[in-house]
Amino acid sequence: MNRPNILLILNDDMGFSDLGCYGGEVQTPNLDCLAERGLRFTQFYNTARCCPSRASLLTGLHPHQANVGHMMDDDGVDGYRGDLASNTATIAEVLKGAGYATYMSGKWHITRHNDGPKHSWPRQRGFDRFFGTITGAGSFYNPNTLTRENERIDVEDEGEDFFYTDAISDQAVDYINDHARERKQMPFFGYVAYTAPHWPLHAHEEDIAKYRGRFDRGWDRLRQERLERMVEMGLIDPSWQLTERDPTQPPWEEAEHRDWQARRMEVYAAQIDRLDQGVGRIVGALEQTGQLDNTLIMFMADNGGCAEEIGEAWSRNIVGSISRRQTRAGRPVQHGNDPGVMPGPEDTYQSYGVPWANVSNTPFREYKHWVHEGGIATPLIAHWPQGIADHGALRTQPAQLPDVMATCIEVAGAAYPIEREGHAVQPLEGYSMAPIFRGEPHGREVLYWEHEGNCAVRKGRWKMVCKYPGGWELYDIEKDRTELNDVSGEHPELVQELSRLYEAWAKRCNVMPWAELQKMRRKVRDGE
Repeated sequence: MNRPNILLILNDDMGFSDLGCYGGEVQTPNLDCLAERGLRFTQFYNTARCCPSRASLLTGLHPHQANVGHMMDDDGVDGYRGDLASNTATIAEVLKGAGYATYMSGKWHITRHNDGPKHSWPRQRGFDRFFGTITGAGSFYNPNTLTRENERIDVEDEGEDFFYTDAISDQAVDYINDHARERKQMPFFGYVAYTAPHWPLHAHEEDIAKYRGRFDRGWDRLRQERLERMVEMGLIDPSWQLTERDPTQPPWEEAEHRDWQARRMEVYAAQIDRLDQGVGRIVGALEQTGQLDNTLIMFMADNGGCAEEIGEAWSRNIVGSISRRQTRAGRPVQHGNDPGVMPGPEDTYQSYGVPWANVSNTPFREYKHWVHEGGIATPLIAHWPQGIADHGALRTQPAQLPDVMATCIEVAGAAYPIEREGHAVQPLEGYSMAPIFRGEPHGREVLYWEHEGNCAVRKGRWKMVCKYPGGWELYDIEKDRTELNDVSGEHPELVQELSRLYEAWAKRCNVMPWAELQKMRRKVRDGE
């Protein structure tokens, strides 16, 4: 078999159970089809936040090792520089060295240098072609930092009907068609990094209309219905109990502004729907150019559902940095989650907030930012007709983002580099998932996480997790993956063992205690 093309598709701020093939209400026929003809993973994990996940995915390291331990600020200490480390290698760099063409369409978000220098931009980190945004979020109608190759471009030149999700999909299709026409003798690596369904809630009216009334039954009933579908699909053990509704939220029957609340989820669903339409065009281009059968497609999300509510303070912070003050036609943009303003159009800027993120992460606890299952569990769909024989199957082996690099290296017949530009590269942290494709173990025994002081370590069936500034909790994930029965008091020896493993990992991977990092951040901010 010839070396496969590899296509990574990443979406932004989506919960574990939103896709149709993972139990959700969103119509995702194209992703569902990939799942039916490929594999669905039930225990694949990200790192709970956008940019750390992207850094980990692309480098095969933990985010702190890649210098993206928090966000896109230089916090004055290694591990937290907000700029992809020079002693890392990206998947694009590794595969390009192995004879692959490399293409990227979408969100970069692993450098603080949005306007330059460009040493950590896609073209400088292994991609032959790039179209997308350097920063992390923004309007879908007029995103900040829109870039082609190495040059900033004006959205006005991209057409009146520009919509970022469509543009990402269409550019990926163009890359596939161009490659088939000009470079088909070599395999390609493609990275399609959507911003959907990250806030703001922007969607086409025809997509929103598909979901009108779909969420009127409210979050309580919808969470229960999702759980039932997930159990029927085999994604969730029927013995795992559904977590309680978020304690900050009322029962649906007591909620205010229910029309607006339902509309928030309708627009969110429409965002994923539009993404799925784009995936359909991408898969269609692969099929039409004869490249689908030997292309490994992997689809995943960068963190769990996002409970961030855009209030007045948030609105002040994002205007001018990642949001425009006006639409392309000059109308003022109404920032913030105002129940008097229905989200969706270009002149709105809202999020779907706590209650719907709670639905997205059914049946798990917590959200983006935290490392309980709701923050880190992601769908992973793997589709490769020539390389995966067990179509429609589930895979329950735990794996996490660094394993993607290792998988790409194995299936491409590439070699992980010892050095980059004359400097030593950190050793790869990932384990190839190719054995999992065959239904075999892949060798990863321990998984680790840390973000904003929220930390976790998992070994086998045992997961120890902390929600900062609280203490360690211990869960038997085989019996209680929804993390409702803390058994740390019953197993002090396990807590000690897992604590030692975590501390050794944190020291090796440049993880700083969050309280100490906060002091460092204040010093940097105050110019000390």
